[in-house]
Amino acid sequence: MTCELKSQLDRRIEEFNKEFATFAKADEGARLLVSIPGIGAIIASALIAAIGQAESFAKGRDLAAWLGLVPKQSTTGGKPRLSGISKRGNKYLRKLLIHGARSALPCIVERDTPLGRWAKGLLGRAHKHIAVVALANKLARIAWAVLRRHERFAIRDVLVAA
Repeated sequence: MTCELKSQLDRRIEEFNKEFATFAKADEGARLLVSIPGIGAIIASALIAAIGQAESFAKGRDLAAWLGLVPKQSTTGGKPRLSGISKRGNKYLRKLLIHGARSALPCIVERDTPLGRWAKGLLGRAHKHIAVVALANKLARIAWAVLRRHERFAIRDVLVAA
């Protein structure tokens, strides 16, 4: 690839990023979604384009299942077994949410909030990649709640006494 072609591609990518940022500032739903850690302008615009105000989903788990972020279940003899994520549903949004969760996890774990304590406990019990997918699942559910309630996500920075 020539240097000139690379600089042209870089300029086009920068223009697209500016378009996403402009849309995220202009659209009310996208502005609400950007308040969630791990969700930026690109993820917010993709979610709004795919699900609108999330009226199609009765609960957050339905959105997470549609994205393929819930565990597969197999049942034999009445005993359910959970395995890896189903990977059904919207591959692009699932990938974006997982990348967003991966980038936000270190910051979330450092905070003494309910979400931070949950993530820290999960990292203590499970492998980091499993924790990232679980956080992506939680972010999808939070996104559903934010869109349905029309409220910004509020991280409660309340310190818990030891």
